[in-house]
Amino acid sequence: MKQVVSVSLGASSGDMEAEAEFLGQRFRLRREGVDGDVQRAVARIRELDGQVDAIGLGGTDLFLIAGGRRYVVREAARMAAAATRTPVVDGSGLKHTLERETIDWLQREGIVDFQGRRVLLMSGVDRFGMAEALTAAGADVLFGDLIFGLGLPLPIRSMKGLERLGRLLLPIICRLPISWVYPTGKKQEERSPRGQRRFREAEVIAGDGHLIARFIPDGLRGQTIITNSTRARQVKLFRECGARRLVTTTPEFNGQSFGTNVMEGILVSLLNERGQEALPENYLALLVELGWQPQLVDL
Repeated sequence: MKQVVSVSLGASSGDMEAEAEFLGQRFRLRREGVDGDVQRAVARIRELDGQVDAIGLGGTDLFLIAGGRRYVVREAARMAAAATRTPVVDGSGLKHTLERETIDWLQREGIVDFQGRRVLLMSGVDRFGMAEALTAAGADVLFGDLIFGLGLPLPIRSMKGLERLGRLLLPIICRLPISWVYPTGKKQEERSPRGQRRFREAEVIAGDGHLIARFIPDGLRGQTIITNSTRARQVKLFRECGARRLVTTTPEFNGQSFGTNVMEGILVSLLNERGQEALPENYLALLVELGWQPQLVDL
C-alpha cells in the first residue's frame, strides 16, 4: 500500500486519514497538522523521508506565481529541504492543471456560466492557473490578494494589475514568515470577517478554503463557492452564511476532502511507478485516466 502524508502548518484538530484505491493501487492518505510550528514540521518531514511515497506541504505554498515568474517561499523551501529521498509536493502542480480544468469543465457542462459573472478570487498569486482560466472564461474577477493577504482594502481588477503586484511584492512576501500572510495553526479555525462587501457583491467566491472560511461574512445570497478542500465545519459554515452551492476540486472522503498537496502526492506516486516525470501534461493525462471531476454539493 502506498502512503501519502501531508505535513500541514494548520491546526492538528483538522487531522484526517483515509484509504482509497486509484488505478488499482491502494493508498493510505494522512494529514498531520503541526499547529503552525515550522520547526516541528521540518522534524516530521525528516522522519517521514524515505518511509512514505510522497510528502505534501500543507498550509503553505512552495512557490507563488505571477507574470510568468515563479517565486520561492523561503520558509516552505526550508521545510521541503528536510526530505532528500521522498518527493515533496505543495499542490501547485494541481492548482495549475486540475483547478484550471475545473473552471473549463464548469463552463463546458453549463453548471456555471462565467461570462460577465462577478467572481471574488481570494488570492490570484496563490492560484494563478485559476485566475487565468476565470479571466479567459470572461468572468469579472476581483483579486483579493491585498485585501485578504495584507489587510489593505485595495481590490485588484485585472491580470495585468495582479502581475504588477506580484513583481513588486512577491520578492518581499516570500521572505516573510508564512503566518504573516496566511492563517496557520489555530488561526485556521478562527473566523474574522473582512471585505464583507466584496463577498456579498460576488456571485462566485473562489480560492483557498481556509481563507474563505476565515473571512466569510454572514448574509450571503446564494453564492457558489469553488475551493480546493473542505472540512465538515467549513461546509456547515458556508451553508449558514447563505452560500447555495459548493464546488470542490478534489475527491470527498466521508464529507471532507484533502488539500491539493495530498492529491498531487497521489499523482506523483503513480507517475513514479510508471517512470514518468511530474510534468503538467502527465498530470493532465493521469487525471483523465482517473476520471476525476469536481464534486458538487447543494448547500
